[in-house]
Amino acid sequence: MWKEKFKANTFYDFDYTLLRWAFDPLTRLNREERWVDVPVKLGGNHHIVRVQGLGTTADPSFEVSSDSEEDKKALLSHISDLFQWNIDIEKVHHHFLDTNLKTMFQAHPGTPIVKDFHLYDCLMKVIIHQQLNMKFAYTLSTRFVETLGTKKDGVWFYPDPETVADTPYETLRELQFSQRKAEYVIDTSRLIVDGKLHLEALANESDEEIMKQLVKVRGIGPWTAENWMMFGVGRPNLFPKADIGIQNALKFYFDLETKPTYEQMEQWSKEWEPYLSYASLTLWRSIEG
Repeated sequence: MWKEKFKANTFYDFDYTLLRWAFDPLTRLNREERWVDVPVKLGGNHHIVRVQGLGTTADPSFEVSSDSEEDKKALLSHISDLFQWNIDIEKVHHHFLDTNLKTMFQAHPGTPIVKDFHLYDCLMKVIIHQQLNMKFAYTLSTRFVETLGTKKDGVWFYPDPETVADTPYETLRELQFSQRKAEYVIDTSRLIVDGKLHLEALANESDEEIMKQLVKVRGIGPWTAENWMMFGVGRPNLFPKADIGIQNALKFYFDLETKPTYEQMEQWSKEWEPYLSYASLTLWRSIEG
């Protein structure tokens, strides 16, 4: 077992990452003790990396620990990328102090983009979750992982694309997936296995190119593509206007009688670029309790 300590160069609300991951019943974490066990797949091996918050939002530090000395460098690289510790959130924060979201950012400083643990896991999750209320969405994704995934020392790992590609639609139908959703999940996994969809390569493309490629896949629309770019890749400039939560947050923040129009959202959000994703996260956060 090895342990490494990290000190962030910017402020960072680690407790918010724990809160957001806690929405998912599959995530093993402890918000009081401030740690999360991150499932990391490397070269066919399953590793568990514990990340513990030691500092405060204003002065954040972390302890990272795992078991594989051989894969230590790769594991630390994965964790650093996952948490985006190289991003200057303070710079983002100061940007919003000159916008119409100033009050919201003052109330929620240091909000990071909270990514899912792997690109494939994220794509499966957003396909499963699209057009469902949050409670049932997590019920379905939990059943999916508990049926097809792997559990190691109490930590769940999403299944590999090969496993899902070989799964009959009926298996997911028995978990209460609709026929179409079962097809979207399995057929997308088959595209990955067949080499027709390369998530790692796609993650290096521009936002516009990612959107163009993903929406060609049956069952993936703009909302799903935007959420994958934000929560899978960690892109900083995405604003899913069709998201009900964002619409409700804007309605509350701007004290509107009805949900905002796309035109209003477009107008307001011009000030937020190039950090639309941070606006989206902070808007969601403002109504999460």
